[in-house]
Amino acid sequence: MRIGQGVDIHAFGPGDHVMIGGVRIAHSHGLVAHSDGDVALHALCDAILGALALGDIGRHFPPSDDRWRDADSRVFLRHCAALMREQGFTLGNADISIVCEVPKIAPHTAAMRANLAADLGCDTGKISVKATTSEKLGFTGRGEGIAAFAIALLIVA
Repeated sequence: MRIGQGVDIHAFGPGDHVMIGGVRIAHSHGLVAHSDGDVALHALCDAILGALALGDIGRHFPPSDDRWRDADSRVFLRHCAALMREQGFTLGNADISIVCEVPKIAPHTAAMRANLAADLGCDTGKISVKATTSEKLGFTGRGEGIAAFAIALLIVA
């Protein structure tokens, strides 16, 4: 088996929604990013790529490449899932934590889990998505952005 971890952070900027876990959530701001800024998917991609010893998401989808401007991060996750299968692994489980004061994440976790399971070709029972605040501390507490942390366990298929 292989274990990988991933972290992603994006600042709030202009916009009327955020993408998190492949779900469009109405919000007073968007996220500043080259792609859609989906912190949950970016962290999970990095966790899978780390477990496979294949670098990080920026190596596979560089922000300097305009092909990825405003890209749907689910494309990134499907790419990581294909790499996982090519190397003979399947997802044992994934655990994602999203840190923000707003927007509220809990009402959307079921849809996020369904998106991730579909893209990874697994049962939703292998995907955990949860959220916490930072108790008004730090950049997330001041409402300046969102962070996500992910761990992925890959097992031989």
